[in-house]
Amino acid sequence: MKTKEKLYILFLLIIFAISIFIYIIFYKNKTYAKENNTYTSNVRISNAKQIDIYEIIKKNTMEKQEETIETIEEPLEFITKYKTNADLPKGTMQVIQEGREGIQQISIKRIYQNGNLIDEQQMGVKVKKASIDKIVEIGGAKYTSSYKVKKGDSVYTTADRTEIMFEPNAESTKLTTIGKNNEFKILDLNDDWYKVSGTAGTGWIKKESTTYINPNKGFDEAKYGAKSKEALMKELSFGMKLNKPSGLTLDQFKKILSDSKDVNKIFEQNAEFFYYIEKQYNINGVFVASIGIHESAWGTSKIARDKKNLFGYGAYDSNPYGGAYSFENYSEGIDLIARVLTKYYLNPAGTSIFNSEKATGSYYNGPTLSGVNTRYATDKNWANGVYNHMKYLYNKL
Repeated sequence: MKTKEKLYILFLLIIFAISIFIYIIFYKNKTYAKENNTYTSNVRISNAKQIDIYEIIKKNTMEKQEETIETIEEPLEFITKYKTNADLPKGTMQVIQEGREGIQQISIKRIYQNGNLIDEQQMGVKVKKASIDKIVEIGGAKYTSSYKVKKGDSVYTTADRTEIMFEPNAESTKLTTIGKNNEFKILDLNDDWYKVSGTAGTGWIKKESTTYINPNKGFDEAKYGAKSKEALMKELSFGMKLNKPSGLTLDQFKKILSDSKDVNKIFEQNAEFFYYIEKQYNINGVFVASIGIHESAWGTSKIARDKKNLFGYGAYDSNPYGGAYSFENYSEGIDLIARVLTKYYLNPAGTSIFNSEKATGSYYNGPTLSGVNTRYATDKNWANGVYNHMKYLYNKL
């Protein structure tokens, strides 16, 4: 074969190879792209392609919620039982049996978001140690006394078992235990204690376990003194201290709590107990009555009617009716809420209160309406509502 012919054949082979290469590179790719474009042109684009996945991860991480359930032990407050003694003048009282706290276990669910507590619910309560009732006799005679004992007066024990202590403190050394109707001469006074001397010895006894009325002679009716309406109204203000008695007499409490709004006569029939809590716990009884009026709508709420609970005590948000305490009578709830307020809300930690106890001050933010509102109620207008009831009652004097 001639050289020219060989070159011509080689040239044709090269042209053929180039044609194949062009076909593969351009035509095939163009066809594939066309098919691919045809396929994708009929697909709706997802909104997910428009969302920043990193922002989603960041947000979910930041808004993570956690739940915990904790069981804590708290005191189980005792109940005070009031009994009427027809031989005692109105306005007087005496302790027959001391009350003792029990222990309760409370299960609490807490919900946290981003590490911050956003909700807290009480899930259940279990009694670990039962409390012992306190029994108090109150005057049921037709006459009234507001007499205050002083040094040199004689007093008589009222409880079946009265302890004489070495110091005016329940934790002090006990000198002896005596029965009721033992006579003593008062040597000194110290808060809730009398230093006394008698045939049983010399030491300290609780004021509330004594009476100045001689059980063998009965009562000589004393002159009944009461503050005027003007004097009482001067003490009324939104910022008034509530950890001291209002100073109203028993008759004045009965007067202000007799009202047409009290359709079931609950406050009218229990007016005396708002007077007696002042005597025992150094708390403003008009304030406590106003809380009851505010929380129970003058005793008409279901909890008030069914459970004799004027304050919604024990109710929690997830199950208010089921959680609310039930009482045998309204006096028990009145007494209990007064002790709770005195112990936890109205006095700083370490303050001497009743039964030689010290206030824990767990929720103390000042002895005023605003101070109590801080931890007692989530409603920021609660204090204003209670104060309006207080003004209404004071104006009825």
